[in-house]
Amino acid sequence: THATVARIAAESAVPPAAHLTCVEASRAEIDEVAAAYWEAGVRHIVALRGDVPGGAPYRAHPDGYANAIELVAGLKAIAPFDISVAAYPEVHPDADCAESDLDNLKRKLDAGATRAISQFFFSAETFFRFRDKCAAAGIDAPILPGILPVTNVAQARKFAAACGAEFPAWMDGLFEGLDEKPAARQLVAATVAAELCRRLYAGGVRHFHFYTLNRAELAYAICHLLGVRPS
Repeated sequence: THATVARIAAESAVPPAAHLTCVEASRAEIDEVAAAYWEAGVRHIVALRGDVPGGAPYRAHPDGYANAIELVAGLKAIAPFDISVAAYPEVHPDADCAESDLDNLKRKLDAGATRAISQFFFSAETFFRFRDKCAAAGIDAPILPGILPVTNVAQARKFAAACGAEFPAWMDGLFEGLDEKPAARQLVAATVAAELCRRLYAGGVRHFHFYTLNRAELAYAICHLLGVRPS
């Protein structure tokens, strides 16, 4: 990952964002990776607590950062990184309640993060309610909505269950009968995601984060539908 991100920084005009988690690594190991990113010209880090492989309950490394709050503070101590953190419009599965989850987000931003990127969701109203709660809690940093174009319903349902997002029943009906029609699935996926983005745009959102799952053509098509063109 480091080699790929460093190459993007060196050979393209696209500013890459490297992801770092606290999982199964000591502070020294994470700090070494972060310092190497800065040396390679990478200025943007997405700082995440992360999840233990295999779905086991999260347990901090004995010599590591306990959570994303500590990770953000540690990164800021290394270099003036531009840091993004995660936000959960429908509450993180490990959170005690919505209020504690919101407090956790605020602490990550107060530790030095610039913005938050939300977990995916399928209703614009879900994001707007969350944005209002953030504002009421004194959070004024940008909150970018995470958009997941759905082409594989079973996979998306599994993702949603793992991160606490509600998967709408109407999504099943949209893709019924398209198992052997990948081109049609992509058309439906792009249209549904673009409509969600349109509703978010109407509500004042101007920046979006796409979970591409290595399907860049879908994100490209959605951006095109929203009026974004190559310069």
